[in-house]
Amino acid sequence: MTNPPGLLISAPSSGTGKTTVMLGLLRALVEDGLEVQPFKSGPDYIDPAFHLAAAGRASFNIDTWAMDESLLNAIAGRAEGADIVIAEGSMGLFDGVAKPGETGHGSSAETALRMGWPVVLVLDVGGQAQSAAATALGFRSYLPDLPFAGVILNRVASPRHERLTRMGMERAGLPVLGVLPRRGDLTLPERHLGLIQAVEHPDLDRAIAGYAAFLRDHVDLVAVKAAASSGPEGPSSAALPRPPAQRIALARDAAFSFTYPHLIEGWRAAGAEVLPFSPIADEAPAPDADLVWLPGGYPELHAGRIAAAERFMTGLRRHAETRPVHGECGGYMALGEALIDKEGVSHRMAGLLGLVTSYEKRKFHLGYRRATLRQPMPGFAPGISLRGHEFHYSTILEQPDAPLADVTDAEGAPVPETGSVRGLASGTFFHLIASATR
Repeated sequence: MTNPPGLLISAPSSGTGKTTVMLGLLRALVEDGLEVQPFKSGPDYIDPAFHLAAAGRASFNIDTWAMDESLLNAIAGRAEGADIVIAEGSMGLFDGVAKPGETGHGSSAETALRMGWPVVLVLDVGGQAQSAAATALGFRSYLPDLPFAGVILNRVASPRHERLTRMGMERAGLPVLGVLPRRGDLTLPERHLGLIQAVEHPDLDRAIAGYAAFLRDHVDLVAVKAAASSGPEGPSSAALPRPPAQRIALARDAAFSFTYPHLIEGWRAAGAEVLPFSPIADEAPAPDADLVWLPGGYPELHAGRIAAAERFMTGLRRHAETRPVHGECGGYMALGEALIDKEGVSHRMAGLLGLVTSYEKRKFHLGYRRATLRQPMPGFAPGISLRGHEFHYSTILEQPDAPLADVTDAEGAPVPETGSVRGLASGTFFHLIASATR
């Protein structure tokens, strides 16, 4: 297999319009007849669903902090058969953590360098003109070995603004691949974890088609495709993560959807059966499943429906009498005693763990996590180290059960969100990405 050529769409910071560019570019290239493989740099679990909607091909996370070389190679191998790769960065191009993980600090620049994908830098040039070139030149020069395709200028106010900004880029020797006029209607709806979920968008396909038309009018797609490149292919023996059970009942709806695509792909590739069900539709997990897995999501927005879902709750509790149940973040909260919503209303949850969480008392939790298991977790024995990511706004009021793991942040500082275990039920606030190799 030869790796297809690729590009990484990044920016100096969040909020510059790179997701709009990413989705529009994916769809425009598909409309041109290309098979396009999307990727997401970093631990984001919302954007890949938007990528799938735009490209018609599953998107996967690439994470240089949490993933070892073998897993990175395996995920890169998902591009087999594609004509071109388009990856989306996270935050600013060079933003990562202080201490390296499996292969690096987790920045988008590391992803681009590791994969050999030239960077397309999306610049919000509002409020400046030639000065934008100094910003772009700094990003181009900060890591000299980083391949650099050029810039897309976003939120350009007028032809004069474009002319002055282009002058600066020409002086700096930076290719301008596109110029996007300022438009207020090209933003995706957001909530506290970032974008709303793809399944919640009222007319996502129409929105993405609009982004594609906008990019087709204002971006040199021929130059973009010509700038794509890639590094050498990885070993063909690389494998995705193994499944924690043979038959896995996986909660999948608007309340529970935050699972990294490479995990599900790995489970299926190894022959496991993934059996989706919807708690908010009051569906019980498959009665013959070996494991019930509740991902994170937005249970706080559906807490009343979850609490009233009698078939779901009965099936979940019955399963936990003889077989394991595991929850991540929102799924962990649903396994607890109660979830208090932002209005202060307490909703009874499954009661398989003693966890009580509150959104009335909001506290922001964000960052990579390394966990060394004290107790067994589905698919992993005590002593195994796992890597994941935590992102939520809930406050722990009670966490009385035995700790599941010793958990630290990326810099090695202990965090109190240790996860819990009681009987065959377990849960973590971090979303699993991979097991650690060191």
